[in-house]
Amino acid sequence: MQSFFGKSVYKGIVVGPVVVLGKSDSQVRRKKIEDTDLEIKRVEQAGEQAREQLQKLYDKAVKEVGEASAAIFEVHQMMLEDEDYLDAIHNMIQTEKVNAEYAVAVTGDNFSEMFASMDDDYMKARAADVKDISDRLVRNLSGDKEVDLGNMEPAIIVAEDLSPSETVQMDKEKILAFVTVHGSTNSHTAILARMMNIPALIGVSMNLDEIHTGMQAIVDGFHGEVVFEPSEELCDTALQKVAEEKEKQQLLQTLKGKENITLDGRKINIYANIGNVGDVGYALENDAGGIGLFRSEFLYLGKTDFPAEEEQFQAYKQVVQMMAGKKVIIRTLDIGADKQVDYFHLGKEDNPAMGYRAIRICLKQPEIFKAQLRALFRAAVFGNLSIMYPMITSTEEVEMIYDVVHEIKKELEKEQIPYKVPEQGIMIETPAAVMVSDELAEMVDFFSIGTNDLTQYTLAIDRQNEKLDDFYNPHHKAIMRMIQIVVENAHKCGKWAGICGELGADLELTERFVRMGVDELSVAPSMILKIRKIVREMKAG
Repeated sequence: MQSFFGKSVYKGIVVGPVVVLGKSDSQVRRKKIEDTDLEIKRVEQAGEQAREQLQKLYDKAVKEVGEASAAIFEVHQMMLEDEDYLDAIHNMIQTEKVNAEYAVAVTGDNFSEMFASMDDDYMKARAADVKDISDRLVRNLSGDKEVDLGNMEPAIIVAEDLSPSETVQMDKEKILAFVTVHGSTNSHTAILARMMNIPALIGVSMNLDEIHTGMQAIVDGFHGEVVFEPSEELCDTALQKVAEEKEKQQLLQTLKGKENITLDGRKINIYANIGNVGDVGYALENDAGGIGLFRSEFLYLGKTDFPAEEEQFQAYKQVVQMMAGKKVIIRTLDIGADKQVDYFHLGKEDNPAMGYRAIRICLKQPEIFKAQLRALFRAAVFGNLSIMYPMITSTEEVEMIYDVVHEIKKELEKEQIPYKVPEQGIMIETPAAVMVSDELAEMVDFFSIGTNDLTQYTLAIDRQNEKLDDFYNPHHKAIMRMIQIVVENAHKCGKWAGICGELGADLELTERFVRMGVDELSVAPSMILKIRKIVREMKAG
């Protein structure tokens, strides 16, 4: 029996068999060859096979998670055409007279290390992509078949980390839990786990050489623990907890269709946070009252150029139509800080979290902002769409936004394109916005509090820095007081105020937020019914 701890990204408990995803068991061996032209031709054939595989993955991903999230496979196809990468492989084959498998593996490792050592976060993320591509080429060259993740039996997925190409192939109904050595709370794996309501642990210090497919395991997301080959007694205890959790989930299902009203009659809106069009299904499945945060930057990530107005319009229109009259709040572009996109040419910053990002980019590069606003105004005709602007610090910024809005209205009218100016709100995620929220409330239709950034800016703590985890306290008195100030200033002007940050899903704070007067909580779809239960069983007064 082996027990390991990690960071839980979704609470729950499961017992089941393990499937270990990792490198192929067959080592890539260096072999001396004579016919270098033949080896280069083999690389080209493996590349063609990889392009076909990636196209199938792209097509599958578009259907399941939407075009924006599927774009990573287009990026992988383009990286297969990268001249520097291919030249390095061909050069090694020709100069060292080595086999194609070895040249690809070594080149992949070299390029991956190069990207990983870069300061730019976006370029660092490309390290995993290069490794994914190189592993695919080596498999094709070796004649190894990919693990059939679509036809596996229900299992706990254990891996160093999971690439998009692996997660998209999985039959989501057969994943019991995720356990990975690496990863972050914002990784593809973590987001998928929260969407699917399954336990997931990241940052687990386990040796994958000692863990094998077929082992039994317990994944306890409540305590952040995974136990391999547990004792019969431990299994029985865990299965009892599983049964209890299943019963709780069934009871939660009875809350579908019920209103979010406290015992003394106070109504709270409980909405869903989503990252792309494909996530709408999770919001509807969990009975969300609306979409409180649609992260529009997912339309920009994983691409090589700006998404066109028409592409954005179709995505926004699809979401509002699928939500059939329920409110959909779309956050304008929030690129920068930890979300880097190379074609924006943002450059390196010593302190990107406080740098050129979000609304600052939009106001400095209005052509990008205008394309998005035009798409949003056009989509507003088809449903209940609202817009919110991130990283606001002053009334002057709101005035500048409204100047752009005025220009867009004139353009669309001149072009005789149907449009509607939707409800417009702002995110409160800087202490500056809190302190002038009384003035801001007079200018906008609503506030949505982004507690993730508000906490890091208020406490002067980088939330990405693991060394500061012990100091990062989202329950800090200062944060609670700021939320109270924002809510009161909104209500004085007859406006509503919600929370769309991670804190909104903190069940320890739900009652407190309701009593503060928070009007809306926007959370991961899996948390909606849990919060509804608390709201319906409490008194607001």
